[in-house]
Amino acid sequence: MIQPVARLPRFLTVYCTLFACSSSVLSATTTPASMPSGETLYLDEIVVTGTRNPRKVSDTPVRTEVVSWEEIRNTHSRTVKDALQNVPGLLLRQIHGKAGYEVWMQGLNADRVLVLIDGLPLTATTGSSVDVTQLDTLDIERIEVVKGAVSAQYGSSAMGGVINIITRPISEGAGGEFTVDGGTYGDQNPSGESLDFSRRNGQASLSVGGETMRWRLTASQRETDGIDPEPETWARPGDAVERTNIANRLEWLPADGHRIYAQLGYFREDAESHYLLANPGNPLNAGKNEIVERLRGDVIGQHTPVDGPAWHWSLLHENLENITDKYIPTGRFDLRDSTHTLSRASGWTQFEPFATHQLQLGVDLNHNSLEQYKDGNTELTEDGDITRNGKEIWFQNTWFAGDDWEWVVGMRYQNDSDFGSHTAPKINARYDLFNTTSTNVYLRGGWGMGYRVPNLKERHYVFDHSQLGYIVNGNPTLEPEESDSYQLGLGITFTNKAWLEVNGFYNDVNQLIQTELDTEATASRNDGVQIFRYANVERARTQGAELTAGWQIQPGWKISAGYTYLDTKDLDTDERLTRRPRHQGQLSIDGTVPLPGMSWLARVRSQSDEVVDAETDATSPAFTTLDLKLNQDIGQHLRLFTGINNVTDAQRNFNDASDFGPVSGRFIYVGLTLGFGNNL
Repeated sequence: MIQPVARLPRFLTVYCTLFACSSSVLSATTTPASMPSGETLYLDEIVVTGTRNPRKVSDTPVRTEVVSWEEIRNTHSRTVKDALQNVPGLLLRQIHGKAGYEVWMQGLNADRVLVLIDGLPLTATTGSSVDVTQLDTLDIERIEVVKGAVSAQYGSSAMGGVINIITRPISEGAGGEFTVDGGTYGDQNPSGESLDFSRRNGQASLSVGGETMRWRLTASQRETDGIDPEPETWARPGDAVERTNIANRLEWLPADGHRIYAQLGYFREDAESHYLLANPGNPLNAGKNEIVERLRGDVIGQHTPVDGPAWHWSLLHENLENITDKYIPTGRFDLRDSTHTLSRASGWTQFEPFATHQLQLGVDLNHNSLEQYKDGNTELTEDGDITRNGKEIWFQNTWFAGDDWEWVVGMRYQNDSDFGSHTAPKINARYDLFNTTSTNVYLRGGWGMGYRVPNLKERHYVFDHSQLGYIVNGNPTLEPEESDSYQLGLGITFTNKAWLEVNGFYNDVNQLIQTELDTEATASRNDGVQIFRYANVERARTQGAELTAGWQIQPGWKISAGYTYLDTKDLDTDERLTRRPRHQGQLSIDGTVPLPGMSWLARVRSQSDEVVDAETDATSPAFTTLDLKLNQDIGQHLRLFTGINNVTDAQRNFNDASDFGPVSGRFIYVGLTLGFGNNL
């Protein structure tokens, strides 16, 4: 069981140690600290996810949205979940039975959204989707979002889109940074004391860079005591969680245009939940402890000589272990231990066979394995571990057909050890309708075939929650999902500081994998426990439109907004897909005040109600949240900050099983960042 009384000393020890190391190293350097020379224009942000070619947001043929380092820093985002929550059209959903969150796109759930770090995949904590609250932001340069299955760069699991987390290269010189912050949920603090700092964050980094060799060490610790509207009772809607990240990065720059870097990271999560377990006559106080450990290492080479083709390669290995156990006053039960491994070797090259063509060729080799035990017995449909291997070859041709036209045509061939071969073509284009030095009006669109092989959990898990009244069985006979994704947009930019874009999307999915009640297996038990199994049961359609607009008025002042309309349908039942709101809206405003070094921002998020159960027409109500942030820079080395998340105090009704509104109510916090050398 987690022991919260030990948190504060551990929290301070990790960061004070690294902070002391950074201070001693940096005291010897003469490199002056320097703030960024100017505010980066959003339309000038460089992106690579859609085409792997560095392109500006304003002119890439594959629509790409960016969460910049500046946005992450100014909004005090400590996790990737925090950083993504203001991207128009994204849904951040709490993972069932866990404290973390996953990402849905264009009406497709998180199993169909591919999350990458530097273009390399992550192992999903739940076996299907990545928990983005486990990923901190300390090393991030930017996050790129591509919606829909329109890029040939990515294979299985990218039917809904791609989120690519780009890490920051190491600068020459020495630098360090230390950040600490904490806050309160008021009367919903589990301690019952409204002034307690029930959530605490700390992070530190140290980097040293020479001309050819550079090194960086980063660490973060995030702790929350949970959320409890009724602290005097046992059940606690918000879990107590500790998350620790430690990462090393070593870079070698042997010559101009060549960079090789190795990264080794360790993550640990300790979580504890309190709930009431159904029991005839008297519910039992119950709890669950969960430990997640991820060890991830990769080596990446980037070679872009002035003459000759560019070539890139990478090696990745990741091991993820998830241990859970439950308890009631009379003892412990359901000890689960699952281990996922992921290995990948990739390489690709780019060359220009003709003056107007850029050709890319690449190969990806993948190996996945899964082990799962409950109380010492395997929970898989087969004994031992389950493995899967995949080989993928892809090509992409970018054709600059004229001053106004650009075409990107690609193909990905995939051979899976369990499902054989599949080929998925993609095509994107951009056409400038009107282009002057100040104004650009363009069309941008794409079509792609999506393809997702069933993951190992869907095929092989036997998820026994019979004490809670249900069991979910894997299904080894599942077939891959397939989809057609269409994207079309019209946009205008003015003086590179203002933009307006309307994008329509349409996704048609076949062989959609869902859980369904196995009536025959349920009847055969005759004990009231329901048996579910994964099956290819649905054909689905998601369609809609997104409107985004922004204006960077002057340095320090900008405004942006987004609106998403989503229409979904189960084509077999003619019902709406559940948990997909029709309407979402975002508004962001950044500004300054007459006091030197002070800036503020506001972030508004709103969504309409959503169907929770199509048969009963149960709905989760609409909600709107407002976040306010204030930053005060003192010189070049110190930043003080404060904020109020969810000013409107929008929160779900925990007594209503159909209410999936925000778990957290209003949260007030303060913090500071102290930097040295080249970090600020």
